[in-house]
Amino acid sequence: MLSVLCDRTYRHLFTAQIIALVGTGLATVALGLLAYDLAGANAGSVLGTALAIKMVAYVAIAPAVGAVADRLPRRVLMVGADLTRAGVALTLPFVHQVYVLIFLLQAASAAFTPTFQAVIPDALPAERDYTQALSLSRLAYDLESLFSPALAAALLSLITYNWLFIGTVFGFLGSAALVVSAVLPRPVAASATGGGTVYAKATRGTRLFFATPQLRALLALNLVVAAASAMVTVNSVVYVRDQLARSVTDVSLALGAYGGGSMIVALLLPRLLDRVADRTVMLRGAMVLTLVFAALGTITVAGSGAWRWPALLVTWAAFGAACSMVLTPTGRLIRRAAPPEERTSAFAAQFSLSHSCWLLTYPLAGWLGAVAGLQSAVAALGAIALAASLLAVRLWPSRDGMNVEHEHTDLPDGHPHLVGASRIPSGWRHSHDRPVGADGLHAG
Repeated sequence: MLSVLCDRTYRHLFTAQIIALVGTGLATVALGLLAYDLAGANAGSVLGTALAIKMVAYVAIAPAVGAVADRLPRRVLMVGADLTRAGVALTLPFVHQVYVLIFLLQAASAAFTPTFQAVIPDALPAERDYTQALSLSRLAYDLESLFSPALAAALLSLITYNWLFIGTVFGFLGSAALVVSAVLPRPVAASATGGGTVYAKATRGTRLFFATPQLRALLALNLVVAAASAMVTVNSVVYVRDQLARSVTDVSLALGAYGGGSMIVALLLPRLLDRVADRTVMLRGAMVLTLVFAALGTITVAGSGAWRWPALLVTWAAFGAACSMVLTPTGRLIRRAAPPEERTSAFAAQFSLSHSCWLLTYPLAGWLGAVAGLQSAVAALGAIALAASLLAVRLWPSRDGMNVEHEHTDLPDGHPHLVGASRIPSGWRHSHDRPVGADGLHAG
């Protein structure tokens, strides 16, 4: 898997991702402590509002970035986002009205991440290399969730939490420097997309999702993952501290089990995806998540027993493993479905639509758990996961392979990409084995 790091461009971009993730992790810890300083016992409401602002920024900003991405050099967009995040992190400890700054911070992340994701398949055109890059990216996210809190705890034994924001600033500045030093591949000319209004460009990626069977299935899979990850993120502390009466340290162990399960699958997937279709891996991952919800229901209704703690750790690890089965191949799916000139819009749509699912499941997991009890939360989120899994199976054609059928609603008549396409009321429908090349023709 590490052989992909021999590519200089990807090596610089991957290192930039790691540094930025560590900086973000430090900011998360520092923001929680800042919220306690500002609101005391009401710090939870501050963090809840901050999380809602984060999701709203992700959902609203990413499509707008997709609309203007073809007008800006990708290096400028990514470096500008990093510098904005660094500036906000530097300001946060000194401003009491933090919500506007949090929105700016997350808006910059919504600009950076889809652009970064769209650059990688251009930098690594070989399918095997790109698959390895996706697995490394998944590992980076999981390792950050384990490493950043430990690093923050070590630093807090020496300094006050305000200095953690300085670490965040250096993380984003380091990311910007690495992006500047990378030789980014030349993007496809903007004219290849056929132009259109700002609204058409902002919704291009979303329309591509709804026009492509495989991507419609991905929308349902996003909801399955959101249900599972919300259960872990929101209610881990409730299970460990309230249900099982264990220590604060054990909360970290539970979250570590989730990350560990995800990392193991991310390590195994590159070889597996050489032999097994994405559809098989992703749909089975979704079905496993529904089974894990059933196991969690058993743990939840059991009144007592020493077995419940190890069972919870295994359940959390299974959640992480199954989520990784769905999430890791996602980039491959989008890469195949979207022509190169539409990749930024497609990744922006995935970023926005997936976080729309979390915007639903996060408050649902918290509200149901607090008001109706954990059993109700498990039942509701498990039902959502099951329904979305079955919908994904129905939406994703069983004969998937490399051939992707999809529609184009914004390309002009006579566009070279439409050679062989069939006319439909909303535009044109066709399929091809590989994404089109920069000249608008089928590549192979």
